[in-house]
Amino acid sequence: MEATELLKKVRQIEIKTRGLSRNIFAGEYHSAFKGRGMAFSEVREYQIGDDIRSIDWNVTARYNHPYVKIFEEERELTVMLLIDVSGSREFGSFEKLKKNVITEISAILSFSAIQNNDKIGVIFFSDTIEKFIPPKKGKSHILRIIRELIDFHPQHSGTDITGAIRYLTNAIKKRCTAFVISDFMDDNKNLEMALSIANNKHDVVALKIYDEREKELPPIGMMKLKDAETGEYVWVDSSSRKTRKIYADWWIKHAARFDSMFKKCGVDYTAINTNQDYVKSLMNLFKKRALKQ
Repeated sequence: MEATELLKKVRQIEIKTRGLSRNIFAGEYHSAFKGRGMAFSEVREYQIGDDIRSIDWNVTARYNHPYVKIFEEERELTVMLLIDVSGSREFGSFEKLKKNVITEISAILSFSAIQNNDKIGVIFFSDTIEKFIPPKKGKSHILRIIRELIDFHPQHSGTDITGAIRYLTNAIKKRCTAFVISDFMDDNKNLEMALSIANNKHDVVALKIYDEREKELPPIGMMKLKDAETGEYVWVDSSSRKTRKIYADWWIKHAARFDSMFKKCGVDYTAINTNQDYVKSLMNLFKKRALKQ
């Protein structure tokens, strides 16, 4: 992509997603993703109604008058985005490709993090770790992430979510909030264990991006389908009810498997349809998390 075109797209994404983050997500994000706990701020004179357990006895003895400790939320977080850049993200049957939705959601989360003074980092993955951007603060860092989201060209087309989650567990030493943004087209049997281990160390949130046409085949006759990750082609007779049912049943089992896995591992998640407003899905997820705090 040419530099001028890239800058124009970066600006468009920035304007849209920064506005959404500031006007809609700011309060919800803050409530849904807590800091590391409470940190001592200062002492002040005791007032009627204060919890006597907060009295600072050393200062009280020094001034012969009761003083209490004041604590503030230690807000700063490290946020990591694990972004699936495999071949299947290029699919889309309506207005947006999965890739476009992933880009916008990632940008919104990045701006939300920066507005809350959190660090943000990114792991791009396919069936290998394509790129690691260490967590930092600042607008220039955010714009670099958006440029990469728009113009990143992976070396591989397969998917290995398990490998990406293991990389997170090993690379990020301190506890972080990690968003795994993927279509979850991965049948690795070790994924559940990797998710469970990662969520014990970090706070893992899964955002499953899917297209409506992935749920069922349209009855339009013979279709030549290409596997975006392997490059293989296959002919499918979509006019056959049996074929469409087999496909629909597979999707239901696939979705149920991940639903069960996320719940078992204690991972908060939401499924986002490329044809629907992702704002509502994210807001519902944030509100659900805030209620659990």
